[in-house]
Amino acid sequence: MRGYILFTILILLALGLAWRLREVLQLVYVSALFAVVLMPVVKRIEDLRIGKYKPSRFVAIIALMLSVVLLLFLLFFFGLPPVLRDIEHFTSDLPQRVPEIVARAKRVPLLDKLGVENIAQRGEAAAASVAGYLVSSAPKWLGHIFDLATALILCIYFMLEGESAYFYFLAMVPIESRNRLSKALVIAEGRMSKWLLGQGSLMLILGVCSTIAFGLLHVRYFFLLGTLMGIFNIIPVVGGVITILLAAGAAALDSWSKMAGVLIFYLIYAQVENGFLTPRIMKTSVNLMGLTVLIALLIGTALAGVVGALVSVPTAALVAVFVQEYLVQDDAHAQELQVKSEQVQG
Repeated sequence: MRGYILFTILILLALGLAWRLREVLQLVYVSALFAVVLMPVVKRIEDLRIGKYKPSRFVAIIALMLSVVLLLFLLFFFGLPPVLRDIEHFTSDLPQRVPEIVARAKRVPLLDKLGVENIAQRGEAAAASVAGYLVSSAPKWLGHIFDLATALILCIYFMLEGESAYFYFLAMVPIESRNRLSKALVIAEGRMSKWLLGQGSLMLILGVCSTIAFGLLHVRYFFLLGTLMGIFNIIPVVGGVITILLAAGAAALDSWSKMAGVLIFYLIYAQVENGFLTPRIMKTSVNLMGLTVLIALLIGTALAGVVGALVSVPTAALVAVFVQEYLVQDDAHAQELQVKSEQVQG
């Protein structure tokens, strides 16, 4: 009885400590997960041979990080200067543009009834308050940047020393259960690694479709905006909303019809992606049902916001492997029901 009481107390203390350290544990978990996801790419670089030279793991990791940084640098180096110039011109011409925008808005019946002049005045006041908010919240954003840098460093260390940590963790498990756990973890690693391929496919599809749609609508900076749409799609829902607002704002500088076209495009694409592309691509890559993917996204967003949505699908793949290994009973009746279900779906 004393042993049970002591064990219960230790469990409660561990849960309390985990709650206090939840932000740190979340950072460690996300870093470890991305290390698992990126390891196949690192191993591909390790397998390359340049004459007799074969890159070490450290060199492969540095090459991967530098490639990502170089791609982002090229994108912003060639794409941002015209945007910044137009923003500078727009802010200097804003006092003259406001009457033009108000006159254009009056042509829309609903906006005319709402009182466009008052909305414009409130918009200027809101812009000032937003600027004040950005200045006051600068320390918070700097904290997020620090967390991002910490996660990057942790991810590099996990890729360098993850195998040693993995075998050290397995050494704590009883020998009779070690092989089963190792088998489940290897299967989970394979599924989680394929998540990057599925997510990359979704990012590529959105980037290409957005660039084509924005180009046909003659939206300013359509190539940069389409590329950002694809990159930010790695953050489910939130990334798309942020970039579509930027695209809609750029289109609104020219005409309301362009802005409406951008919004209509995204509404249609969001329905296609959430209802068709995401369930099928993720099912193919991480072997999860479409319903499981959607539920995982909802749960991840509710638990940890953007970060939770970002890691929800690979986490669901990990959980699914352990459920399959330790909870699912593969008896004859269950297999028969599964065969019938597949026949009905077919």
